[in-house]
Amino acid sequence: MSKHILSHALELPVIKKLAGKRIVLASNSPRRQEILRTFGLAPDIVPSVFEEDLSPSSFDDIHEYPVATATHKAVEAYERLVRNDPDNPPDLVIAADTVVLTHAQPSTSDVSYSVLPSANQELLEKPISKQDNLRMLLDLNGGVCEVVTGVTVVYPVLSAPGYTIKSIDERTLVYFSDNPQHLVKAYVDSGEGIDRAGGFAIQGLGGLLIRKIEGDYHNVVGFPAASFFAFLDLLLEEDDFLEV
Repeated sequence: MSKHILSHALELPVIKKLAGKRIVLASNSPRRQEILRTFGLAPDIVPSVFEEDLSPSSFDDIHEYPVATATHKAVEAYERLVRNDPDNPPDLVIAADTVVLTHAQPSTSDVSYSVLPSANQELLEKPISKQDNLRMLLDLNGGVCEVVTGVTVVYPVLSAPGYTIKSIDERTLVYFSDNPQHLVKAYVDSGEGIDRAGGFAIQGLGGLLIRKIEGDYHNVVGFPAASFFAFLDLLLEEDDFLEV
């Protein structure tokens, strides 16, 4: 097909539309790259240099925070690429931001998060030390957190400012087992969670801490593939999507 479409990609209308287009991922996350490659996309990797300095407290709804960060990442990368090489502009820039939030505890495992009472949610950043990682995971132990990924795409259009921005967010609940402290400490000592928001990696050793999830597994890893491709399908209905 093209260098950005791998041979195992499903023959979907949006895949055919992307053939021959320059696709860019504004991230150097190996997990996001791997997820996209799993489903047949191999974008150019152009990490955004946006400083990610937005204040979470400035958002009335904390779920808007990762979407805003993803949008800034995508726009920064798109504008820089067009400015630096106007003869080879990107056709589609993809950016994402994943955060972990504390969440209300359901009374039973059969209760959907959608019917839980609203509560203030604490943003869980990457732990700053193993001690901080241990504190974070002990707080989550036997409880629930919410993983939210904002995904933004930017693509060229003829109207000002020359591009358009479209975004979605995906939310997944992660249920932690009531783990013995020696297991939590052993995980922290492995060092795997030290550079991960929330302090754990579900696709690695951190999977031992997790009882179940409600939602998209890939979202917890870092990129909601199913929702992303459904999102692209909706964009196909736009008259200007990938037409410039």
